[in-house]
Amino acid sequence: MDWLTEIVERARQVLDENNAAREESLALSREIIRTAANTIRAVHRAEFAQAAVILEQARAAAARLSERLRDKPVLYAAGYVHDCQKELAEAALTLALVKGDPVPGPAELGVEAPAFLNGMGEAVGELRRHILDVIRGGDLARGEAILQEMDDIYSALVTFDYPDALTGGLRRTTDAVRGSLEKTRGDLTTSLRQDQLRDAIGCALAALGRAAPEATGPEKASK
Repeated sequence: MDWLTEIVERARQVLDENNAAREESLALSREIIRTAANTIRAVHRAEFAQAAVILEQARAAAARLSERLRDKPVLYAAGYVHDCQKELAEAALTLALVKGDPVPGPAELGVEAPAFLNGMGEAVGELRRHILDVIRGGDLARGEAILQEMDDIYSALVTFDYPDALTGGLRRTTDAVRGSLEKTRGDLTTSLRQDQLRDAIGCALAALGRAAPEATGPEKASK
């Protein structure tokens, strides 16, 4: 039974090695997700320098994960790898689009195309939050510019008509993008109309103020 012992021991070695790689990559994926979330929080606080530093930590962890699973395609194709790469893409795109920097692509980030596309879709939700912040600050022109970015992303994502098994559920992400886009367009339109109404009221009041002395002039003259 020497052949059986040899096969069993070899199988055990392979599985031990794969299990160790899985545990390490799971820890790295959690680190990527955590640092990506911290990046987005820093972006919404307008702490762009800090966000860039944290994002680099996430990218470094993603590079280590890819290297650790380089010769283990079964593990690399696992769902948790896709999820953490998606979170990295979302953070990188949110930072770039809010700050106005060039947007890094999948190769530059070291992520797969499906993860990047899903991350791009989820970045739209963060852009919506940014628009609501700038609306509160009264910068409606900035809101319109970001809304156009959201619209462009949706127009690109809707062209990907592939099975979910290939895209990582991109169809659901795109549906969510459309909902977020329409709600944001409604919020911004309402704010624009309110701003126009305030301007119109202000102009009317100013016109009434200028006309008031002319109306009282004849009364004073008659006296």
